[in-house]
Amino acid sequence: MRKMTLWTLFCLALALLPSQTDSVAVMSIDLGSEWLKVALVKPGVPMEIVLNKESRRKTPVAVCLKDNERLFGDGAVGVSVKNPKVVYRYIQNLLGKREDNPQVVQYQQHFPEHLLEKDEERGTVLFKHSEGIVYTPEELLAMVLNESSAIAQDFAEQPVKDAVITVPAFFNQAERRAVLQAAQIAGVKVLQLINDNTAVALNYGVFRRKDINSTAQNVMFYDMGSGSTTATIVTYQTVKTKESGTQPQLQIRGIGFDRTLGGFEMELRLRDHLAKLFNEQKKSKKDVRENVRAMAKLLKESQRLKTVLSANAEHSAQVEGLMDDIDFKAKVTRVDFEELCQDLFDRVPGPVQDALTSAEMSLDELEQVILVGGATRVPKVQEALLKAVRKEELGKNINADEAAAMGAVYQAAALSKAFKVKPFIVRDAAVFPIQVEFSRETEEEDGTTSVKHNKRVLFQRMSPYPQRKVITFNRYTDDFVFNINYGDLSFLKEQDLSMFGSVNLTTVRLTGVGTSFQKHGDAESKGIKAHFNMDESGVLMLDRVESVFETIVEEKEEESTLTKLGNTIQSLFGGGGSETSPNVTEPVQDEEEVPPEAGKEPEEQDQKEPVVEEKPEAGEQTTEEPKTEEKTTEDGADNASEAGKTEETEEKSDKAPEGEQAEPKDAEEDKKAKLQKKSKISVDVGADLQVNDVLDPSIDAIESSKKKLQDLTDRDLEKHEREKSLNSLEAFIFETQDKLYQDEYQAVVAEEEKEQLSGKLSEASGWMDEEGYTAGTKELKEKLSELRKACKAMFFRVDERRKWPDRLAALDSRLNQSTFFLKGAKLIPEIDQIFTDVELKTLEKVINDTTVWKNETVAEQEKRSPSERPVLLSKDIDAKIGLLDREVNYLINKMKFTKPKPKPKPKEKNATSSESSKANSSSTSTEDKPVEAEEVVKPAEEPPTAKKEASTTEKEPHTAEETTTTDKPEDSNSNHTPDEL
Repeated sequence: MRKMTLWTLFCLALALLPSQTDSVAVMSIDLGSEWLKVALVKPGVPMEIVLNKESRRKTPVAVCLKDNERLFGDGAVGVSVKNPKVVYRYIQNLLGKREDNPQVVQYQQHFPEHLLEKDEERGTVLFKHSEGIVYTPEELLAMVLNESSAIAQDFAEQPVKDAVITVPAFFNQAERRAVLQAAQIAGVKVLQLINDNTAVALNYGVFRRKDINSTAQNVMFYDMGSGSTTATIVTYQTVKTKESGTQPQLQIRGIGFDRTLGGFEMELRLRDHLAKLFNEQKKSKKDVRENVRAMAKLLKESQRLKTVLSANAEHSAQVEGLMDDIDFKAKVTRVDFEELCQDLFDRVPGPVQDALTSAEMSLDELEQVILVGGATRVPKVQEALLKAVRKEELGKNINADEAAAMGAVYQAAALSKAFKVKPFIVRDAAVFPIQVEFSRETEEEDGTTSVKHNKRVLFQRMSPYPQRKVITFNRYTDDFVFNINYGDLSFLKEQDLSMFGSVNLTTVRLTGVGTSFQKHGDAESKGIKAHFNMDESGVLMLDRVESVFETIVEEKEEESTLTKLGNTIQSLFGGGGSETSPNVTEPVQDEEEVPPEAGKEPEEQDQKEPVVEEKPEAGEQTTEEPKTEEKTTEDGADNASEAGKTEETEEKSDKAPEGEQAEPKDAEEDKKAKLQKKSKISVDVGADLQVNDVLDPSIDAIESSKKKLQDLTDRDLEKHEREKSLNSLEAFIFETQDKLYQDEYQAVVAEEEKEQLSGKLSEASGWMDEEGYTAGTKELKEKLSELRKACKAMFFRVDERRKWPDRLAALDSRLNQSTFFLKGAKLIPEIDQIFTDVELKTLEKVINDTTVWKNETVAEQEKRSPSERPVLLSKDIDAKIGLLDREVNYLINKMKFTKPKPKPKPKEKNATSSESSKANSSSTSTEDKPVEAEEVVKPAEEPPTAKKEASTTEKEPHTAEETTTTDKPEDSNSNHTPDEL
């Protein structure tokens, strides 16, 4: 019974395992300002760029929202020239931005055709598409992500929902959350948001794994895309890890960026220049800059012109029917282009210097500078950069367009449980520092009270992540408030700081602190601990807040094994403590305390300070040197004697003061002291978070956005299905009308039937012209089904006549082969015959019956009219072929696995008697004398059982319905093969 139970549980466990047919593919989406690239990993397809519907490797980030359809990519860009108002581009610049952000104002200047409104609830912007219809930037981005997922699914031929999405390294918390919200609306599961510069560095390192050693190699990646520029310093080096030994690692050391320096700004300069040239030609009295459609055409032409001028010294810009049916043509040189963008080229060295400053490195420490991004192909950009980095040449040994997508998809495969990749440690860095701020009242020497504002840095600039940290508040015994804000942002330029947005992140109000102290007043307080986590996506979260106490408990002398097991299970499955039932837990082993800000003057040495503790992320490769624990007071003084005297106090409590003799203890007191143990009590504290930068959409708003997008998707699918049905009906009508006049169809259609079919097709064609193009999908499908039913008999006759020659030739071939095999089987000598008479007669009967059926059916078919239903059917011919094959294959298998009969050998009387006498004499003398080598009795050449094995059993007569296959293995000792027989 026990075995059956275990087996049942095992089967149940197998049933719960994921099916092999489940989707295991993962993708990456390199989300740029102008373009996006999708890469895929699935079984049999390692790291490949996905082609879109136009078979292109990159897709424009553009959404077109017409009245009855949506278009993406190149289709949307094509509409932007005719109707730019319904096409939305460069959405990334509006994510996580308030309505008064300078970048929002700049977007409105670049795209005046769009009407932006303020979201009164969140303070962000909305696109007013039409009366009563608005879209948030997150919803538009969700449409793009949904389309990217559809492209990947078409390429992978299976659902793909797990993705790693790239974002700029300078994205702050609000912008990162906005991308995650868009992915949530789109139904895409984000494995990680990875910085695009980190993805490029990972791609570079993965393909140069053998070149990475214990010596640090510093590489700068200079990425100038369409909307922004980023310079990143990366250190490659092998490190030792506990989990997987020595592995390569990349560490982000320094980052510099310019939010508005990119190829799009160059294109805008060219667009305005072309507009100026058109106005100077005075072919129209109107100002072309006031015509939105004309400016959209000039922007498209400027994009082409920028690319051409990167390889040519001059080129002619031309636009047909620019405005009022007036064609435009003008000559533009590379010199003109460089003069227009000179101020942009002067900003090229800025990110390089910022990256060096943040990394605290010099140019001499860089081994090479590698170009990334499409805008780095502009010659003047390369010239300015080469001068800034003082190198002989710039590195161009990676794919500037696809490196980020390929690095991100490698990370996606590493994060997915379905794939196993070689480890490559990635240590990313947070660009912006984050700190905790709080206020408390202090008592001055004169007896007055004052409010002191304290700041404690959680994450320094360029701190690695993912990482967990804990800050401990030691001075509070009642509910209080603290703030999470950005730290010192003085390294940002004035323009970047204005576009950054709010420096205040979150206000946290704690509740339940006072209650916890009231309930555990007899225990020693270890402070209020707030646990923070900056995850792999660079998003900061407050995991939990707890009030921690320490108390002394007495252990029992002995504890049963069952009790120990119960306590172990309780510790594994127990959650955080509560006020009613606090959990007793051991101190966290992986938390690391960090001293407060340097430079603080010590004040009130006897008071404790909130401490910041680091907690490495689960699964993170630890490579740094271990730090010594250090606790500080709220005023910055080192108070290790107060905050950390837990173990030490216990150890010294039994010692007598200096100069005094220790009194002996009795056995009972000594035993009682040994049973005392310190334990911690943690009580969960309520935390109410108030977002101060950009409010996240509510749950209802997210669900509303999901429904809005699903309605649009359903509308698109319905439109696609209707168009498919309409095209199928239209094609069927035209093709069938043409077939009625082809010789192949005229031969099988009577005149009366032809007129009837032609009338129905003409009627359907007329209906198409009048009502078909406005009919619904259901009506179109019904009309097509009706026509196919009417033409079914005609198509069947034509199809049968097409199959006859091949099918009849195959049947004749099988009859000849079967007859030849039967003749050969009958010629086998009777002593070697392995087939029974019944088996041979059965095959002969099948051959004869098939031959008769074929001759009679073909003759009957020849008598019939071609317009009648045929009696010679291809399915009947296939059945006859199958019957012959089964009979012949059965006999071949029997012949193949049957052992041959051994031939008996004659026996000599003298030899037999001699051997018998020797055997007898040998058996009688074995005890008296040793057996000589010549006297050993040899075994008989053929044992008695050989004759039995050689005989074959009589098989029952075989019929056509019996199975012809056999599982008997082939005898390797057989002397006859089927070919020889």
